[in-house]
Amino acid sequence: MRFRNYYEVLGVPRTASADEIKKAYRKLARKHHPDVNPTDKTADGRFKELNEANAVLSDPEKRARYDQLGANWQAGTDFTPPPGWRAARPDVRAGGEQRFSDFFEGIFGGRSGATRFNMAGGDVEAEIGLSLEAAHGGGRHTLKQRGPDGPVEIEVTIPAGSREGTIIRLAGQGEPGMGKGPAGDLLLHVRIERHPVFRVVGTDDIEADLPVAPWEAALGASVRVPTLLGPSGIEMKIPPGSQAGQRLRLRGEGLNRRGGGRGDEYLRLRIVNPPRLNEAEKELYARLAAASRFDARAAGKGGRG
Repeated sequence: MRFRNYYEVLGVPRTASADEIKKAYRKLARKHHPDVNPTDKTADGRFKELNEANAVLSDPEKRARYDQLGANWQAGTDFTPPPGWRAARPDVRAGGEQRFSDFFEGIFGGRSGATRFNMAGGDVEAEIGLSLEAAHGGGRHTLKQRGPDGPVEIEVTIPAGSREGTIIRLAGQGEPGMGKGPAGDLLLHVRIERHPVFRVVGTDDIEADLPVAPWEAALGASVRVPTLLGPSGIEMKIPPGSQAGQRLRLRGEGLNRRGGGRGDEYLRLRIVNPPRLNEAEKELYARLAAASRFDARAAGKGGRG
């Protein structure tokens, strides 16, 4: 019989991992499947050869037994199994089912089984962009995906509390299978779109800038701040003597957690001066400047005005 180099058939080195063997087989099997090449008379034989190589190299016991034959045999050279290796050659099964090669049966013996032209479809990976609100609240989402006959729309259920990089698996929405093989899955990688107001901080918290007038920071005030529920937000107190850059926390107003509960929302104060002063405002600022002993430069260096 002729020696068959299964590693060469799949185009992988002898050191290939199980995952590398699986990927190589799937790629080549899909390329040479008879259903894909109905006019190619060599596709059937090539596909059987790939199946045989995969049957050996994907099975740890068969691969170990095959590797014992040594790495020095060249494909196509005459080969005789060592004593004790040869097994009875099985007959072709009833119904015209085809067996693997004489080499396979001479090494492993027994019935090799029918050559099956069924293959599961491959998984497809895609990206889905979500607003921060959609990732936070979850719900139904329509995704436009390219299908074999043109664009198709797929309804996706977004789990509440999804994060950047969350993977949503849609069973049976991947590549179609061949023969009686099942379709693969569609794996959606969540990408959180940039939000006009909020920034995600850490895993569960959000942050936004909160503009305040100088007198609101100095005297304290009650203002409405935005939340994930909308721009109208909720009422929040700014403590007297607040400084620019100071962070105020709203407990439990952050992102939903998949396991329950929510993170926090932080508001970073940004003091905004009036761009133009009317006469009354100028007078008030002048009176404040005359009455105050506050030295901003000294305060900025750690001293007291």
